[in-house]
Amino acid sequence: MQEVRDFVAADSDVGVRLDKFLADLLPAFSRSEIQKFNVSLNGGNTKFSTRLRAGDKISVIIPERISNIAAENVSCDLDLDILYEDDDIIVINKPRGVVMYPSAGNNTGTLVQNILHHTNLSTLGGDVRPGVVHRLDKDTSGVMVFAKSDAAFRGLVKIFTAHDLTRKYLAFVWGVPNWEGADITGNIARSSRNRQKMTMVKTGGKPAHTKVAVADVWPRAGVSEFRCTLLTGRTHQIRVHLSAHGFPVLCDPVYGRSSVRLASVKNLELLDFLRRHNGQMLHAEVLDFNHPVTGKEMHFKARLPDDMLELKAILDEIG
Repeated sequence: MQEVRDFVAADSDVGVRLDKFLADLLPAFSRSEIQKFNVSLNGGNTKFSTRLRAGDKISVIIPERISNIAAENVSCDLDLDILYEDDDIIVINKPRGVVMYPSAGNNTGTLVQNILHHTNLSTLGGDVRPGVVHRLDKDTSGVMVFAKSDAAFRGLVKIFTAHDLTRKYLAFVWGVPNWEGADITGNIARSSRNRQKMTMVKTGGKPAHTKVAVADVWPRAGVSEFRCTLLTGRTHQIRVHLSAHGFPVLCDPVYGRSSVRLASVKNLELLDFLRRHNGQMLHAEVLDFNHPVTGKEMHFKARLPDDMLELKAILDEIG
């Protein structure tokens, strides 16, 4: 159902463009959206470039926003691990092995479809990716925020675009470094040999920056645990950066060089674990940002998934 909103210009609004006036009073909509609305000024037609006078009466007809997400595309396959929810956002601890949203070969059981079974999401992300402002790979687990309201969607887009947030990941990697921390920089682009892969390039691509701190090491197993902080958000960034610097993520089928590494594993329990798993041991542990609508500081931390806890227990036994 369409909505009608009426406003009266105050003395402080004198000289303000009509579209700017409405954008300030209707933060859930962009100025380009507002310019598609049916708007009247003092009962008659007007232009959005019109400068207001005190006492002007503005009437806005807001059309109903319709989503093309079909009811059959909503799924109830997961017990959602909801870390936080209000009228504007929902924060989820994403399970490993779950695809973000429908795509070729993944038409059901996606995270978005399961969230839609629980609540509505902003349609500004589109029919396939409603509420989605960032993503995790299928086999990466951890904290994700989705926009429920349009105002939150726009706010989150600004936050992620400006990198005005903190994102920390835990990764179990091959190798034991001789340093406690590192700054990894280097442009990332899609591989010319395999379009499904990303790679570091000397020219072109997009700048990428990852801060790495050593969280734990198991020298006998030749494995370390890294805490990685993203200062940019490129596709496969952590996996590409770590692999390029000689510390590929365990069980990563794309960048992990598993066949070579597995030959060096002597512990049978660890070897069995690595052979049974085919999804990178990478977890989005921390997500901090200011709430896109209220501005309140938000902090979220997602527990490690069971398989990474199992891996850590095996490594602790090896030492």
